[in-house]
Amino acid sequence: MFRTPQLVLFTTHLEATVAFYTAVGFRKVGRSAESPPTRVDLELDGYRLGFATAMSAREDHWLEPVTSGQRAVVVLWTDDVAAGFERLVELGAEPVHEPRPWTDGLLIAWATDPDGHLIQVVQRAN
Repeated sequence: MFRTPQLVLFTTHLEATVAFYTAVGFRKVGRSAESPPTRVDLELDGYRLGFATAMSAREDHWLEPVTSGQRAVVVLWTDDVAAGFERLVELGAEPVHEPRPWTDGLLIAWATDPDGHLIQVVQRAN
């Protein structure tokens, strides 16, 4: 019945956010037909992440999207949290918490993307 789940985050800075995630390693796999686009779909390791403008959500879909605050988390697994966190910051992410141990033998770090979405970088410490 259902297939190909995807997360779509509302954004007010579509171009900057897409450029950031493309630099992280996501690749563009779709976009709306408008120019400039109001939605862009990205993929990394088989997982799709979409970004849609808040304006389009309001005008085209009659929604009231939340576009600020800690409204969602993009989780990125890695083999080296410190290097991954450093790379995100180099690409323009704002650091929230440096890498540190967490429950069940994990190391985690937190940052935000150019549009303020939280990013959690995770590594198994074992």
